Amino acid sequence: MPKNTPKTPLNYARANGYEKLSPAEAKKLEAVCADYLVFLGQAKTERKAHDEAVELLEAAGFQDLDGLIRGGGALKAGDKVYRSCAGKTLLAAVLGRQPLEKGLHIVGGHTDSPRLDVKQNPLYESGEMALLDTHYYGGIRKYQWVAMPLALHGVFVKPDGKKIVVEVGEEPGDPVFCITDLLPHLSADHNKKSLAESHEGENLDVLVGSVPSRDKKAKEKIKQRVLELLHERYGVVEEDFLSAELEFVPAGKPREAGIDRSLIIGYGQDDRVCAYTALRALLDLPGTGRKEIRPAGPGGTSDTAGTPEFTACVLLCDKEEIGSVGATGMHANFFENTVAEMLALCGGPYSELVLKRALESSWMLSADVNALFDPLFAGVSEKKNAALLNQGTCLTKYTGSRGKSGASDASAEFIAQIRRIFARAGVVWQAAELGKVDQGGGGTIAYLMARYGMSVVDCGVALLSMHAPWEVSGKFDVYMTYKGFLAFLKDSRGAR
Repeated sequence: MPKNTPKTPLNYARANGYEKLSPAEAKKLEAVCADYLVFLGQAKTERKAHDEAVELLEAAGFQDLDGLIRGGGALKAGDKVYRSCAGKTLLAAVLGRQPLEKGLHIVGGHTDSPRLDVKQNPLYESGEMALLDTHYYGGIRKYQWVAMPLALHGVFVKPDGKKIVVEVGEEPGDPVFCITDLLPHLSADHNKKSLAESHEGENLDVLVGSVPSRDKKAKEKIKQRVLELLHERYGVVEEDFLSAELEFVPAGKPREAGIDRSLIIGYGQDDRVCAYTALRALLDLPGTGRKEIRPAGPGGTSDTAGTPEFTACVLLCDKEEIGSVGATGMHANFFENTVAEMLALCGGPYSELVLKRALESSWMLSADVNALFDPLFAGVSEKKNAALLNQGTCLTKYTGSRGKSGASDASAEFIAQIRRIFARAGVVWQAAELGKVDQGGGGTIAYLMARYGMSVVDCGVALLSMHAPWEVSGKFDVYMTYKGFLAFLKDSRGAR
């Protein structure tokens, strides 16, 4: 190497991060990942992820913004608030010293994941079996969801508004469910189909029972027995499926993986790994009063000395896997409406112009996953621009597909700011694309936030087996993503 050639900074070295990890940092890594495993095992639907997040926020002293609005409250620097949208999407913030008009620091991920949704008229009987008809949600490889244990999560909502929570298949004594598959002895014709055609979406029906009812008047006795059991346990009737949201997800808790326990395998890591690390970073900001991930009691009062310079905001949204549509998706106005409410409670002059200035001045990490380089499928990646295991959190300048279609494409100026933040905090990171140029691609909520004029770039954990029932992440990358989010939320934009 020529004498005057600058060395690559240690925070951006294409090398295994464990080689430079101190014992103290390794201990922090294990603590964060242990708490993440607990969260991931509990938050197996977008509703449960929302509820787990609210529980953690309230334990740390965050107040419901809607309660403040109803009570005519006010906001000041250091205050901690959250706001919910339909029990699925959530915004939480710590008010900064700078006025909101100067912009927020936002980390935004999503909590919905690929799954099988139960249809509105789902229950039928055929071949001496009772089955539930499903409609898959998000981008799945359908063959991966057959012949494996499934758990049922969700809610029935009665016409009087009563909500009945359902969870079957997660406890050790619970029954589980499954979608049957064709035996190899009879699969000669089936084997001629392409992988994409091998399992039709309309045939992803879940086996739920086989014992007939004792009701002699019932025409479909096995179906009737299932309805009887549902009524005994939950007080619901068949018509209640019309106002239900029920999801089948892989049964079982996430686990450590690898003989060295360096990996995590579990359902829904896209994108709950980024949702959790973002939430954890917000809770760990100085001045939040939080000591542990699940404190025994409420957090303390606002600590202005530990207040971030700019308002730190975490956004956990729904519907990203199907295009961010609907009232709980990022195409809706929940985010900007909430910022408007916060502006109104801060006491200064409010106008649409002030709101637009606040949004345009904001910085955001769109917290979403990328794909790890997989040596078993090396042909889909261009290795020098692929994310590698244990090389830290992954910065993705643009997503989209082929000719950057659908990408927001972060500016070089903003990437330079993120480099500054990560270098100052000792965050190990890497830059990557999602596969070869013409191979495919994907998208995140980045472009929906960039429409406000704010600076946005994708950042998060890279995964193996993304969108499979069981996804794999590296503990080192999970920890560095948390560390990067924390540094970003704390940053004062270089002001000293």
